[in-house]
Amino acid sequence: MTTVIHLPQGPYTPRATPLDLAPGAAAPTSRTVFSAAHVVADPYADAGPDDPAAVDWESTLAFRRHLWAHGLGVAEAMDTAQRGMGLDWAGAAELIRRSAAEAKAVGGRIACGVGTDQLPEGSAPTLAEVTAAYEEQLALAEQHGVQPILMASRALARAARGPEDYLATYAHLLRQASEPVILHWLGPMFDPALEGYWGSADLDEATDTFLKVIAEHPDKVDGIKISLLDAAREIDVRRRLPGGVRCYTGDDFNYPELIAGDERGFSHALLGIFDPLGPLAAHAVRVLDTGDTEGFRALLDPTVELSRHLFRRPTRFYKTGVVFLAWLAGHQDHFTMVGGLHSARSLPHLAKAYELADGLGLFPDPELAAHRMRALLAVNGGTR
Repeated sequence: MTTVIHLPQGPYTPRATPLDLAPGAAAPTSRTVFSAAHVVADPYADAGPDDPAAVDWESTLAFRRHLWAHGLGVAEAMDTAQRGMGLDWAGAAELIRRSAAEAKAVGGRIACGVGTDQLPEGSAPTLAEVTAAYEEQLALAEQHGVQPILMASRALARAARGPEDYLATYAHLLRQASEPVILHWLGPMFDPALEGYWGSADLDEATDTFLKVIAEHPDKVDGIKISLLDAAREIDVRRRLPGGVRCYTGDDFNYPELIAGDERGFSHALLGIFDPLGPLAAHAVRVLDTGDTEGFRALLDPTVELSRHLFRRPTRFYKTGVVFLAWLAGHQDHFTMVGGLHSARSLPHLAKAYELADGLGLFPDPELAAHRMRALLAVNGGTR
């Protein structure tokens, strides 16, 4: 391997050997761990940013098999899969169908996002229309035998007049669900259209409404996923949950400490950062299974710098870095994204992501990753 790559931030010597994390290990037992998974675009499709997503289904499903092979669950058709940022409901529905069949074939755990994105963006739906849209997607998930994740809804954020509308809508949906679901609170840093979700921009008031939904229907809530990038709030919510309701951290800034937990409890995981970190994350949680919290933290704490880099503001564009690292790691043959989102991060941002990921040993073939990084630099930035 060539010893030095001239990155925008300066010369970098790539790591010579990757981490030795072979597939085939059992799923973690002390925590339930999902990776939210990205979709792979078809680079030869003649599709513009406003056209329906053209998905490379073979590569998309192969990546899910990679996650399952390392013992992770797959959280499908979530925001990591570009729901509402390139992947419309028709594409998401097909993704759920295909991934559900693949999970059944290989024995993989899967949960899928259920939302309202078949409603036109920017429309003014009624609460009845929002509820019907949720019901349609919930029915599809249940039809294919996957655990539903009730995602935060842009349409509900537009239609709701206050907390009471959230309480009524979610109460109806939870009564409809045949099995316990995961509730997802996605913060506005991930989607600005969700500002004021649960009926208030005051997070304390919103938290009270969120917890009231759960308290009134604990038998229908398997767990909650909190994506607010606020560790203290997650811990507070976690401690206030009814017995038997899990907290799945969606905090891509503070996940090691939240998964490790404290004397009063811990978080499970449903994380976008576990897309690029999949094998390492699964291995770390298996170390935690043995009671070795220090060993777990020693493995996972060094990954936080990479995660905070990928999820820096504007946070919603973290998907670009996730797909970029999948390309460098050899999980797909190109760096193209549905909706043209591969252009959403700068060359210096991507180069830093490469440096951090390579330093962690995340690339199975460091030489391939270095070659592809050089190619990107040559095409987009020239050589210096």
